[in-house]
Amino acid sequence: MSEIPPEVFEQRLAGIRRIMAAKNVPAAVVYSELWRSNPARFFSNYMPYFNRALLIIPADLPVTLLCGLSPRVYGWIRSVTTIEDVRPAANFAQPLLDLAAESGWARIGILDFPQFPFDLNRAIKAVNLEIVNIADVPLCDDNELAMRRKAVAMAREVLEAELNAGVGRTDYEVVGRLERLFRRAGVEDLITLLTNGSSAPAPATGARLEPNYSVSLALEYRGHWVRISRPHDFACAPEWLIQDDPSAYVENLGRSYPYECVSRSSLRSGSIFAVHVSRPAGAKQIFYGDTCWYGASGPEIL
Repeated sequence: MSEIPPEVFEQRLAGIRRIMAAKNVPAAVVYSELWRSNPARFFSNYMPYFNRALLIIPADLPVTLLCGLSPRVYGWIRSVTTIEDVRPAANFAQPLLDLAAESGWARIGILDFPQFPFDLNRAIKAVNLEIVNIADVPLCDDNELAMRRKAVAMAREVLEAELNAGVGRTDYEVVGRLERLFRRAGVEDLITLLTNGSSAPAPATGARLEPNYSVSLALEYRGHWVRISRPHDFACAPEWLIQDDPSAYVENLGRSYPYECVSRSSLRSGSIFAVHVSRPAGAKQIFYGDTCWYGASGPEIL
């Protein structure tokens, strides 16, 4: 959290509270787990992937976290987030109802409630609260863009320096070297896929890398995921990545873990996403991709 000043989180909370005021809800609920870690991270810097949690944002009080983690880690949560009030939650619905009763809330807003897991959605619907769905909450600001740009710049720099040296080595060697370089640079999580061009990038298998091999990375820096794919020959970097609407796939990184794919039509202003495409190189394919964001003038490469 040292790279994100506390006032950034205050401004983000002020933004969602304006939406809450417009919808006349005294509190908003944000869900967090493996596949939907970014919204809670955006508002509080909380993002343990391995456990469900509900971040409760009252209109006029500090945030509360309901989570299934052991109380022994509550001190750690407080030390790395903006959260002070951490409470245990086994099934979430009853603790949420208890908190609402304690605070006098008869209705609450829930961010993207239709996208909650079925069991949790059903359990919350069963409690005696009026639910208001809150959608299209902006999860991008200047600090978010700066952190993503820092992460993707790191990825580009390392790949540019390392790709030529990979030809003739096994993919295991290249993955190990990239792992060491990125971990030393501060990357918390890294997924590396490679291909010689006869298939899509995949985990290493011990294959020896040939000219025009491609590497695809997903990496997380301080909770900010980026995706980048590069062939070893940087001369083929395509200008058509954004311009041509490549009918490959678009991954929305602004709301979810980087392998939950969404359609291009669902992107909106402020979305952070990745575009990855392939092009023929002789009898094989090369792969190229980058992390982008949907700015005021349309898609832009970060």
